[in-house]
Amino acid sequence: MAEPRRNDADTLALEILEKLTYAIGKDPAAARRHDWLQATTLAVRDRIIDRWFKSTHEIYDKQQKRVCYLSMEFLIGRLLRDAIDNLGLTVEVKAALSRYDVDIEMIELLEPDAALGNGGLGRLAACFMESMASTGVPAFGYGIRYVHGFFRQEIVGGEQVELPETWLAHGNPWEFERRESAYEIGFGGKVAAIDEPGKPPRQVWRPAERVLAVAYDTPVVGWRGKHVNTLRLWSAQSLDPILLDAFNSGDHIGAVREANKAEAITRVLYPADSHQAGQELRLRQEYFFSSASLQDIIRRHLSQYPDLSNLSEKVSIQLNDTHPAVSVAELMRLLVDVHGFAWDAAWTLTKATFSYTNHTLLPEALETWPIHLFERLLPRQMQIIYAINAQVIREASQDKGLDGAKIAAISLIDENNGRRVRMGQLAFAGSHTINGVSALHTELMKQTVFHNLHELYPTRIQNKTNGVTPRRWLMQCNPGLTSLVTEAVGPAFMDDIDRLADLDALATDSAFRERFMAVKRQNKARLAQVVEDRLAISLDPSAIFDIQVKRIHEYKRQFLNIIEAIALYDQIRSHPEIDWQPRVKIFAGKAAPSYAQAKEIIHLINDVARVVNSDPSVRNLLKVVFVPNYNVSLAEIIMPAADVSEQISTAGLEASGTGNMKFALNGALTIGTLDGANVEMLEHIGAENIFIFGLTADEVAQRRREAHSGRSIIDSTPLLRDALGSIVKGVFSPDGVERFQGLVQNLYNNDWWMIAADFEAYWKTQRRIDDLWSDQPSWGEKAVRNTARMSWFSSDRSIREYAKDIWRTGTDA
Repeated sequence: MAEPRRNDADTLALEILEKLTYAIGKDPAAARRHDWLQATTLAVRDRIIDRWFKSTHEIYDKQQKRVCYLSMEFLIGRLLRDAIDNLGLTVEVKAALSRYDVDIEMIELLEPDAALGNGGLGRLAACFMESMASTGVPAFGYGIRYVHGFFRQEIVGGEQVELPETWLAHGNPWEFERRESAYEIGFGGKVAAIDEPGKPPRQVWRPAERVLAVAYDTPVVGWRGKHVNTLRLWSAQSLDPILLDAFNSGDHIGAVREANKAEAITRVLYPADSHQAGQELRLRQEYFFSSASLQDIIRRHLSQYPDLSNLSEKVSIQLNDTHPAVSVAELMRLLVDVHGFAWDAAWTLTKATFSYTNHTLLPEALETWPIHLFERLLPRQMQIIYAINAQVIREASQDKGLDGAKIAAISLIDENNGRRVRMGQLAFAGSHTINGVSALHTELMKQTVFHNLHELYPTRIQNKTNGVTPRRWLMQCNPGLTSLVTEAVGPAFMDDIDRLADLDALATDSAFRERFMAVKRQNKARLAQVVEDRLAISLDPSAIFDIQVKRIHEYKRQFLNIIEAIALYDQIRSHPEIDWQPRVKIFAGKAAPSYAQAKEIIHLINDVARVVNSDPSVRNLLKVVFVPNYNVSLAEIIMPAADVSEQISTAGLEASGTGNMKFALNGALTIGTLDGANVEMLEHIGAENIFIFGLTADEVAQRRREAHSGRSIIDSTPLLRDALGSIVKGVFSPDGVERFQGLVQNLYNNDWWMIAADFEAYWKTQRRIDDLWSDQPSWGEKAVRNTARMSWFSSDRSIREYAKDIWRTGTDA
């Protein structure tokens, strides 16, 4: 092992210059900002590699149990600042670059966001990877190296337009290709039964098509650089890059057809699945990375141990939602068909190895696949699923005496909707532990989507409330607040986030509150500048910054938010005598390409913004902004700038939320329903420091059972009726009067998402926020208490609970 590198500014300056000269081939006089970014990244990366090797050797030497975290998404964002901060090199790198008149903040902006996720699922996976490294939990993250990832969003004429994200266009200096870690992945074909004398019959899958999964590794460095884990992403390649005979015969397109088909697997995150080709590609993606990951896990285990009998003692595989659920069937195939395990032994080992995190209570989000598609692409895995299903149903009927509707609900095969494989049931059946991600979500899981499976396996479900890494979501994205906290209570909170609680005593200190709110004002000014640069909309940092940024979905109720903005717009114009508090409504988020209603909501927000922002009668009192192409880097600017955090999902449908935690950690006050982790935030922050409104999960369920519609509520609520009337009359869409008729009509007909039902409570709560804003000392006190009381929502706490209760890694971090 090489001697530890020196980390002083002079040494770093020399190494950055060396990288610029010999790795990039640029003279400093000719170097551009992107060259300095690359050189700095390589110099920092070298320091991570030293620690990476040390961490890996320690895992092998001590035969530590390793967590393998399988996720379709890892929304890791930019990595340079994260790495520099975790290594404790911020001051030194900044000083080193200043030797060459290079501003670190300017080159950091050139690093592309890794386009490996869309929303909370992927960002949670990234926080967990960082926290596993920071708490010393040995881990491998497994996912897909998407060439284009999720789309880059632009707004044209108010509408979302999807464009390819080109984050890999100039390479990725953080990753290492591992050619030795490449595995063949099969699709289609037939299953043959092999009878050998003296041996039990066995099945052999002979795929009709094969592709190659090639590994790319990225080191994930923990706090203080004490431990480094690995994020391994799979890239799909064809076994034959070109059919030369076809090419030479003139079929130039056909010669690369198979290569294109293989590479399509890892080209785009979440291809639209509204058609059969999209569904097939999604299933190919999920099996591709699941099979490659399992083959890799087995290969590594057998390189260290004589056989697989102790796999569950040395490996814990966490399924992050249902996307990798096919892993249950695939591990059974590998154990039984390839490694000669008897069925019962393989099933026992499989269940002891897997655990599954559920992230949704929406039945439509618990993936299912048509059996004809699954059987055609993965015939052997389908056989195994049938066998698992038979075993589960036997246990249900013989051990528990269940029958009829309960058996149908437990079955891995849905017989009522064209026969489909239920991936949530497969993940549940094949895992020793299933966890929800907030206390409410976990209880609702037991009562709803997994009610009958919970009855069959009553000890499997437990709760692990989500968390966020305070390194990125406080220390990195909010340096002003971090400096203030350090000055006020000392630096110990950086290593023990629970020490944030020391701030609570300062909430009534007027001088501290003023400094706290001054930092908030600076962060708001920074966001205002971004909005002006990108959208040419001027914002007043003294206004309430009321922010809702998240994936666009009907249950997340951006529609409720914009309806309230329309009602406020009407009231400001109708009642100029009222002392209205100035407010900026800020939205950001992407809608799935095939999700028409969500895209209509984006269009409505932009149409409303166009009208409101150009009306001189409300110019200083209300602005509406939709910031395009929401990603991690934009979130790092938005989160510290929020005064109000909108967490207004229909109660009972948000599993947890992590944006709520990031906002509150940075001193925003939450307006929200009793949903997801809002419930636990209420308990930790205190009811007096959060704004809760609306129906509870039980009340939502009751109204749905009663076939609730919004018509009577709308007719009896003038504010709501008039706001919806403005929409349907084309006030905001004169070029398309009927553009939003469908959105509004849904509220009248069924109000499934309880927008009409919750509107009045939402409106009144927003006016309570106005009243509090007029009392700045009280606002500041509540903002300080939000930051002081959010330490429990650290992903470090989450990971320690997973490690102790689910993975049993034995690490004491």
